[in-house]
Amino acid sequence: MSKTSLSQSRPDNLPRPKIQWGRLEEAEKFAEMVKLFRQGKISRDDLRRFRLQHGAYGSRMTDDYSMIRVKIPAGEVYPEQIEKMAELSESFSIGSAHVSTRQNFQLHWVALEDVSEVMRGLAEIGLTSREACGNSVRNVMCSPLAGVCPDEIFDPTPYALSTAKFLLRNSMNQSLPRKFKINYTCCEKHGMARIVDVGLIPQRIEINGKLQNGFKVFLGGGLGAQSFVGHQLEEFTPEEDLLYTIIAVIRVYDRMGNRENMARNRMRYLVNELGWEKFQNIVLKERTMVRLTQSVVIKLDLDKAPEVLRKISISSEIPSPPPGLSRWIKTNTMKQKQQGYSAAFITLESGDITASQLRAVADMAREFSAEGRIRTGFVQDVVFRWVRDEDLPKLYAQLLEVGLANPGALTMASVVGCSGTTSCNLALTNSHRLAKEVQRKFLELKLDEDDDLRDSTIKISGCPNSCGQHEIATIGFYGGGGRVGKDMYPLYTMSLGGRADGNSMLGLMTAKVPTKRVIPTILKIIEIFKSEKRSGEGLDSWIHRVIEGNGGPKVKSISDIKELLKPVVAPPTIEQDPDFYVDYGNDGSYHAKTGRGECAA
Repeated sequence: MSKTSLSQSRPDNLPRPKIQWGRLEEAEKFAEMVKLFRQGKISRDDLRRFRLQHGAYGSRMTDDYSMIRVKIPAGEVYPEQIEKMAELSESFSIGSAHVSTRQNFQLHWVALEDVSEVMRGLAEIGLTSREACGNSVRNVMCSPLAGVCPDEIFDPTPYALSTAKFLLRNSMNQSLPRKFKINYTCCEKHGMARIVDVGLIPQRIEINGKLQNGFKVFLGGGLGAQSFVGHQLEEFTPEEDLLYTIIAVIRVYDRMGNRENMARNRMRYLVNELGWEKFQNIVLKERTMVRLTQSVVIKLDLDKAPEVLRKISISSEIPSPPPGLSRWIKTNTMKQKQQGYSAAFITLESGDITASQLRAVADMAREFSAEGRIRTGFVQDVVFRWVRDEDLPKLYAQLLEVGLANPGALTMASVVGCSGTTSCNLALTNSHRLAKEVQRKFLELKLDEDDDLRDSTIKISGCPNSCGQHEIATIGFYGGGGRVGKDMYPLYTMSLGGRADGNSMLGLMTAKVPTKRVIPTILKIIEIFKSEKRSGEGLDSWIHRVIEGNGGPKVKSISDIKELLKPVVAPPTIEQDPDFYVDYGNDGSYHAKTGRGECAA
């Protein structure tokens, strides 16, 4: 396929990063702290607290290697930044990166002495890992469809970026009782506003004859060993009160959060223990005090719609449609509110992307996106926005060349899986690999093309802590261990019916499913659904009807599903099926050994 030169199709003044998030001096300080640690002048725990504040987790069973989490505020990342991460992954990591469910990039298995080099490289292109881990305000998220969503009231991206800029390195954000998460979303459908500490959805109302921008603000949601759906603070929070509200919530949590019991020190526990009305009143009073004692203004850098940067096609005409194009367009693209443009979602297997693929993504962002950058999403994916509809076949052809053209991004086939035992100290199972296995099977069976399954989700965590967000999945799993006699095998607890939209609810824990029976169990549930569904009903809606006890004709309740699954999930003996007792990605016997977790350090 021949192409016109980039200089012919795009001008040189492509967008560049607007905000310098990184600081070179932090890389120097990190190198100094590692040196002091190696000399025995500071303790392992002191170094641990420091490196977490600067975005470096210890890797599984060792802290001589780190996972570096790169903050991507609002998910906005520019081509030169993507290329730098490709370079860093080859020089210091494993030649690939990982896109998380919180819009970050992660580089795994970086030697402790090399962390400062990675931080230096990030700072050079405007990125940072500061406060991407530890007891601080984490990456401020924003829906990848913000600004192009047909259902949004206004684009919350500038608010998300301004919030992130205000809070980064802010003194009130350095030693909270636990991590703290903020999420902006474009509309009720495309976000997770109700399952984070502070969730925000744009809203506009008329006040004294004038339209006023503001937000629905939700507080106290979150996922983990015990999960909660957030509460709406008030009917309408005007934009001038946005930062005052966020400051007030952080101050209340900092002052009242439980620093003694690490298992119950997230803000959602404080809300639950105080009761919503009491917590709400404390926050509103605190906001009044903040208004009286501080003067803060949220400065918005309002993006205009990208100008049409080219009058001709980027590439020459493709002689014939590439194989799989129609399937990919159906399952991976969404029409923007701007006529003639689409957002294209790139399916990654459990968020993994190689260095060469990163470079290809950077090139394609320059070539195909009118805004000259990409967004990371909420489900370990990458989104090209502002792609001309007529350029979608050309984009797909290039994705095909680099192994990034898997279909199913906007369907049940796009499976979320946390890192699991590949790197996490707390993981009990290899959720990362299982998610890939499920995704591959779904695509093999072409279930991504089944409209009955399109709005459903599968999410997998390697332990109860919900990094894979299993509790908001239509079918969710978290890892554990089972035993037949003296022989252990990996298994998952399955939940059904979770949602993160305007009708947010947590999944109902339903059954214990051995790892090697997860795929047969999902397929059995789909089989049951197909035999029981009503006309036009999707899997997600059917499961909720069954949960509510309104099923039928044969499957009337969750208990009926559990009964039908018993033959599928029954464990054999190790003599009958030795492979059953081995986790995906491992070649030895299963054990439930874990290390010291660092999420609460």
